[in-house]
Amino acid sequence: MRAARSRAGHHASHKKESKAALQSQVQQQQQAASAAQKPQAVPATAPSPSSQPPDASIPPNMQCWTPQASTALKLLISARFCAALLSNISDCDETYNYWEPTHFMIYGRGFQTWEYSPAFAIRSYAYIFLHVLPGKVHQQLLDANRILVFYFIRCVLGLMCALCELFFYRGVCKNFGATVGRLTLCFSIISTAMFISSAAYLPSSFSMYMTMVSMAGWYMDSIPVAVIGTAVSALVGWPFAGAIGIPIAIDVVFRKKQIIPFIKWCIIALGIILAPQVLLDSYYYGKTVIAPLNIVLYNVFSEHGPDLYGVEPWTYYFLNGFLNFNIVFPLAITSILFVVSVSIFIKGRPFSGKEAIPHWLTLMPMYIWFAIFFVQPHKEERFLFPVYPLICLAASVAISSIQKVYHRMFTPHLQQHYSWSSNWLVGIVAAVFTVISLSRSAALFFSYHTPLDLYPNLYAIAEDKEIHTLPGEKIVNVCVGKEWYRYPSSFFIPDNWRLQFIQSEFKGQLPKPYGQGEDASRIIPTHMNDLNLEEPSRYLELNKCHYLIDLDLPKSTKREPRFSELTDEWEVLISLPFLDAERSHKFFRAFYIPVISSHYTTYADYSIMKTKRRKSSSSSKKKTVKDTNT
Repeated sequence: MRAARSRAGHHASHKKESKAALQSQVQQQQQAASAAQKPQAVPATAPSPSSQPPDASIPPNMQCWTPQASTALKLLISARFCAALLSNISDCDETYNYWEPTHFMIYGRGFQTWEYSPAFAIRSYAYIFLHVLPGKVHQQLLDANRILVFYFIRCVLGLMCALCELFFYRGVCKNFGATVGRLTLCFSIISTAMFISSAAYLPSSFSMYMTMVSMAGWYMDSIPVAVIGTAVSALVGWPFAGAIGIPIAIDVVFRKKQIIPFIKWCIIALGIILAPQVLLDSYYYGKTVIAPLNIVLYNVFSEHGPDLYGVEPWTYYFLNGFLNFNIVFPLAITSILFVVSVSIFIKGRPFSGKEAIPHWLTLMPMYIWFAIFFVQPHKEERFLFPVYPLICLAASVAISSIQKVYHRMFTPHLQQHYSWSSNWLVGIVAAVFTVISLSRSAALFFSYHTPLDLYPNLYAIAEDKEIHTLPGEKIVNVCVGKEWYRYPSSFFIPDNWRLQFIQSEFKGQLPKPYGQGEDASRIIPTHMNDLNLEEPSRYLELNKCHYLIDLDLPKSTKREPRFSELTDEWEVLISLPFLDAERSHKFFRAFYIPVISSHYTTYADYSIMKTKRRKSSSSSKKKTVKDTNT
């Protein structure tokens, strides 16, 4: 009887356990089916990419693959080194306001613009000093020539950009999820915009680096990183980049109520950044200088400001944005509409309170920047550099939002990550974006890279005794007229050679060489103004030029003749092709298509010429002496 009761009790217990297990299984299936009705987004607190492999316990279709940090870094470094070696110097400001002072601080000579005159002092030597350090170390340790030092500094810039991009990528993955993270990485690596800006020696590029650092710090809930990154961007780089940090301040002070930590780190940032900067700038200028303040006073409160250097129509940035980001740019500028619309469609309200940082707030830095600069009359491509990574992010958020809607509408019953059903769409966007971006980057290289290829030939000419017959100790004048703004810097001309300006149709102010001596940066140069007025003292007489570098275009004027046709006066030594934009098709000069582009574009000769005057003068003297002896 006891055994029977025991067996009966055992069977009853077994039935209860089986029933409980069955109920548990049904509940799990119901929960899974319910979860499938909603987009399977990666949580805002998802871990950032690391060396850890994907969780094997989770089915692949419930995860969103994204490159590991080590893989991302390799891809970024490869792309940025390519940019350092292949991208053009697209702005004469980069040459004369940054490469030239760097050459001066390393080698003791270079061109000085009015911004570096102690009378105006609106540029910071502290920013230059950050680039002089690696250049000086490379030059001293390896006894490298100037061109190698130039490209070494560029590679350092590319490496810095890659590291900042990696940090930004990890922050994006944490705050927005893996889907947005991998798209941002893709757009950042391939875009022409990042190819142009990543290794550019400009404060706006430096501010772009620091924007990535400050945004990543914000996304990772690190107030010190966010505040210090913004401060370095604004003080050392470009003061106006401080506007990008406004949403960070709003989030930290008003949403999270962390007022004391925010104020504390602002004070610390000022102390550790501004104090050394003022000391360094004051040393080089020979007086107390706060360069960030001076540039704000000049651009915002002076009567003339930057408009002296040209104005552009309101369409400028839209066209430029499409050229540099193609199909991604429209997605970026409309991303806030996608975020709000998707939130209404899926969650029934315009803004969700579940994110650690609301997505609309994280997009605000880009829109604030657009609001400031799109309305300014003076527009330049480099002014958008600080928000290039944010454009990549905004476009990724827009595409992710589209994927959520697609999953909700067409595949809600499938138990999978919301991105799986629309990966084909992402693949199409990525493929089109890649092809157009590579086409644009190739067009820039093949069309406008010539100066960086031509100027190094001056070193070979200097060593060739059959071509260069002047004594080694004699100063050699290399002259430029209308091509003054494509000069790549003093790193590209030999030791005793000097760049000289001859008159052209340009009527603005040109830079002048720094003075001699260690205190040259403290001396107020003569014949300089802040009104961009022409200074005739900059010009050298043509008959004093030993060599001339010019672009041979069909149009000519009295000040800009076709020197290559003056065969009695000039001998062409080397010529390389350079795009003649006016005689080329607009589309094919903007985008390179193998085989086809060559039929719709026209190239002119970019040449190094040697004067014949001295040769003929020398021959005349020899003939005169011979006749006299006879």
